Amino acid sequence: MARYTGAVCRLCRREGCKLYLKGDRCYSDKCSVKNREYAPGQHGKARKKLSNYGIQLREKQKARRYYGVLEGQFAHYFEMAEKREGITGENLLSILESRFDNVIYRLGFGMSRAEARQLVRHGHFTVNGKKVNIPSYLLSVGDVITIKEKSRSSEKIKAVLESTSGKAIPKWLDLNRDTLEAKVIAVPAKEDVDLDIAEHLIVELYSK
Repeated sequence: MARYTGAVCRLCRREGCKLYLKGDRCYSDKCSVKNREYAPGQHGKARKKLSNYGIQLREKQKARRYYGVLEGQFAHYFEMAEKREGITGENLLSILESRFDNVIYRLGFGMSRAEARQLVRHGHFTVNGKKVNIPSYLLSVGDVITIKEKSRSSEKIKAVLESTSGKAIPKWLDLNRDTLEAKVIAVPAKEDVDLDIAEHLIVELYSK
């Protein structure tokens, strides 16, 4: 499957905001967005006035890159959001938040979404007692997520848990830090997304 393999800091600079793609580095003085507040490339410093389409496209790209989703996957999620009851844009954000790799990151079981995605692929977690190694797996209310017993002794997992021990957990997730068991207790809402995304612009883009 195609996957972006370049420098992820360029993606943040292109969108003009932090997408928190590199974990702790994004909070340090080494952050590229902080040091170079312009788009990458030869003409990155040039000021460009975006068209309405350009503004909508940038918002879609920002959301797609933030969650680490491919173009086809993102379009599929939009189709799912359209078919659900409610507001399409908010449904889309809820679906993206419900991805397994995002939930692992939000629980502090990964220092970045990319790391969470890798840990999921390596089979370190279970959902309702069964191993799930598909990052795009969509979780539902009532699902229980745990770190496999064997994986708890992994130095990598221990280091991640130590680094994220003080991380705030979103209200739609319930985490028992003693047992390392978490449960989805509600459907994620727009206000639970920790990035300012104008989802109505994405809806406008796909509605053309």
